[in-house]
Amino acid sequence: MEEPTTTATRRGETYAGRSREERASERRARIVASAVHLFGTRDYEDVTVADVCTAARVSKRYFYEHFADRADLLLKVNREQNEWLLRGVAASVPDKPGNLAELFRPALHTLISLLRSNPESARVIYVNAPRMETRRRGVLREDAQFVAAVLQRAVGTPKDQIGYDRTLLALVAGLSEVIIDWISHDMAGDPDDLAEHLTGIALAMAETAIKAGGR
Repeated sequence: MEEPTTTATRRGETYAGRSREERASERRARIVASAVHLFGTRDYEDVTVADVCTAARVSKRYFYEHFADRADLLLKVNREQNEWLLRGVAASVPDKPGNLAELFRPALHTLISLLRSNPESARVIYVNAPRMETRRRGVLREDAQFVAAVLQRAVGTPKDQIGYDRTLLALVAGLSEVIIDWISHDMAGDPDDLAEHLTGIALAMAETAIKAGGR
């Protein structure tokens, strides 16, 4: 583990060619990477702050510079991992899709590919957050807003915004449950088949959302 900072480094001087801010950023990155691995391979209750610090090679003092406790760590890691996932999905969506299938198919194939290539992140995002019901609901709403923004490229703005938003929330919640079931079964089966099944669900729900929006 790293030694406590010296008087000189506490004044903001560089150490080993790195500024205080750079060292703090690197420590935080190691803590987050450690948390993704541990929360992605163990149950929440089996992971302690000491475990995270040991794996990250930092002292608890440095841990508490960035996070209030274990729950705060999981909350922030969950948020950051979900943002990473949405960025990857957004990058796969064409600017001007010809139809809804051209919008959803690449997005959902990318989603499943990213999750399958990063199983620890997948568990952090979708599974290992038993004390985060409020955060889970927030994620569903954030994801529904993301889908609405992407869908607007193909269908424009709804007349009944409330009905439209509620249907998209149901769409995201349904897709999430299927993904959770897949992850919980060790990502068994052909991922392309899963992506196609999700695409079919998304298309059906999107058509319902469009009708609910009164276009």
